[in-house]
Amino acid sequence: MSQSESGNVIPSNETTRRTFLQQTSATLLAGSILQPLAGFAGEEKNSGKQARIKKAVKYQMITEKIPVMDKFKMLKDLGFDGTEIHYRTKVDPKEVRKAIDATGVQVHGFLNSSRDELKDSIDQAKYYGGTSVLVVAGRVDQDNPYDVVYKQQQAKLRKHLPYAEKQGIKLLVENVWNNFLLSPLEMARFIDELESPAAGVYFDVGNVVRFGWPDQWIRILGPRIVKLDIKEYSRAKQKDEGLWKGFQVEITEGDCNWPEVRQALMDIGFTQGWATAEVKGGDRQRLQDISERMDRALDLA
Repeated sequence: MSQSESGNVIPSNETTRRTFLQQTSATLLAGSILQPLAGFAGEEKNSGKQARIKKAVKYQMITEKIPVMDKFKMLKDLGFDGTEIHYRTKVDPKEVRKAIDATGVQVHGFLNSSRDELKDSIDQAKYYGGTSVLVVAGRVDQDNPYDVVYKQQQAKLRKHLPYAEKQGIKLLVENVWNNFLLSPLEMARFIDELESPAAGVYFDVGNVVRFGWPDQWIRILGPRIVKLDIKEYSRAKQKDEGLWKGFQVEITEGDCNWPEVRQALMDIGFTQGWATAEVKGGDRQRLQDISERMDRALDLA
């Protein structure tokens, strides 16, 4: 990447590609806004069977002190299809594989967070039979300028995308509060410039509510969205109690307009992808409540 005279970040490849992107990016993005995207936005096309979004929780949300196998059995009993494991989670991979095989509950992805070295995470996702690695793309602050972070994060992803493609794993960038990729238009451009079928978006519904509307992001990002994080946000709590307090509200009790979210997901064809809760976990009773709330939010029951 390089910087134009106006200060905008532009690709540093050959002139013809740069010119092509400049001429077509506005048209492509406008198309994603002005008309619903037809077809599939998740991982599998609808083959005529009843379409259903698959439901999961982050593995670290399971707080009961029980064996790995019993945790997976509990998830199955509660209606969850899968889980995701964070790179910091202390768990025996062999025990996880046994639990997957015994219960059918999948580890659909691996959480890399903001680590620069992605190969290990790709290998972990592959070992568990997952399909993705969640990536947090850097952070912009006083010491890390926006344009520099943009170039650095694309370079990191480009380094690992060929290996991810070979392994059949997608590298999915999440929208988080890192002062970066602050609009769906920019996030779409960031992903498109990577020019890889293994690059996509892990869209966090709740993270947008503070400054935007999730259904708008969903329609603009369209088929770039491969998976969803599910949580809530309350603008009233943000105003009265503080910025981060906005997340301290249960799914379906905040300011996320779930009917609009469901409609937007239908509009882009997201009917069989993964939706993973990212909220405060707990014991069996707590996870049961999360399962039921996800059913209501996404109309899965």
